[in-house]
Amino acid sequence: MNVGIIGGGQLARMLALAGYPLGLRFVVLDPAPDACAAQLCDHLQAAYDDPAALEELARRCDVITYEFENVSLTGVDKIAEVTAVYPSSRSLAVSRDRLREKTLFRELDIPTPQFVAIDSFADLENAPKLLGWPFLLKTRRFGYDGKGQYLLYNAGDLQPAWQALASQSLIGESFVPFQREISILAARRKNGETAFYPLSENQHQNGILHLSRCRPDDPQTKPAENLIQRLLETLDYVGVMALELFEVHGKLLANEMAPRVHNSGHWTIEGAETSQFENHLRAILDLPLGATEPVNYSAMVNFIGALPELADLLEQPGIHCHAYSKALRPGRKVGHATVRAPTEAALEARLNHLLKLLP
Repeated sequence: MNVGIIGGGQLARMLALAGYPLGLRFVVLDPAPDACAAQLCDHLQAAYDDPAALEELARRCDVITYEFENVSLTGVDKIAEVTAVYPSSRSLAVSRDRLREKTLFRELDIPTPQFVAIDSFADLENAPKLLGWPFLLKTRRFGYDGKGQYLLYNAGDLQPAWQALASQSLIGESFVPFQREISILAARRKNGETAFYPLSENQHQNGILHLSRCRPDDPQTKPAENLIQRLLETLDYVGVMALELFEVHGKLLANEMAPRVHNSGHWTIEGAETSQFENHLRAILDLPLGATEPVNYSAMVNFIGALPELADLLEQPGIHCHAYSKALRPGRKVGHATVRAPTEAALEARLNHLLKLLP
């Protein structure tokens, strides 16, 4: 069975690592000559919207998925005429546009921060009447790891924000004074079978995910499951989905969804009975989903820009290193470690030790 992946980064790499024990083979489409998944997969080096490359990918694979949202909708629809593509182009179209995404949340009665389309400078000037101060100006597309965002505190920020982002379609969102950032991951196959992972509690630095802790038995688990279930059923979703949420005084507000495996679920590799990567593959191949129960207490720490010394990492029990074989540069995710321990106190001790090792 051949699985195609549009995108050859670390998520594609970890999908391949999860799929090889199942007897799967992989082909990735990525324009980068040094795509880190290429070490493990056949590599079609071409643009994501290259018609000939997409045609070859469809011809060679039994099913196709993608590792990020900013792929060609036209290309996905074209290859879907030849072979199955999951998640569907509808899920992709919603998730890659913040305005469409927030509008769907509103239609499904999923609470979200106040938002408004920004199509002109006059719209931006009027936005504080609805959103208040401060508020966020964001690009509707191509925003990840804190990119494409501008936080406005007062009228003096309007012109600089407009100059910074006005070349793209924009959305304004109210600033949320949240108590926690959490995410819920779920896997769903074609027949509707669905499995939920425990909540992840997330901490960001400079807009990039820094640390995720698995929170089994969290009181917000059922409310979060109810919200993501609405999305899964409405979109007739197949694969793993992540829904990022703010907790504000005991209530949940949806930030954004991701139609793919997600950084905040990396702890599942060693910390769950079945990783998010294996369950994504099971789902898109219409195989029975694996158990999602946690194995002890788990967390994940991203390595941004540089890697700790391997010997120092491996000296501590319960720490599992995942290096992505990517060139090191500031602000780039180059690896992560999952941490597992028999008690919550032991997990925190191991996390504290790991955090001291970060460059």
